Amino acid sequence: MAFVITDRCVKCGACESECPNKAIVEEEKKFCINYRKCLQCGNCIDVCPNKAIDEI
Repeated sequence: MAFVITDRCVKCGACESECPNKAIVEEEKKFCINYRKCLQCGNCIDVCPNKAIDEI
């Protein structure tokens, strides 16, 4: 399982602060997940108010 942050992201930062491994980084238009660091814990999905993180 892997996660992707979609274009529904409004850069609120909720996911970034919840990630225990600092795998979520801010880019110009949205946050992105560094797949090498991601633990696939799902914490980011649980806290995203815009449902902008999908499981792929």
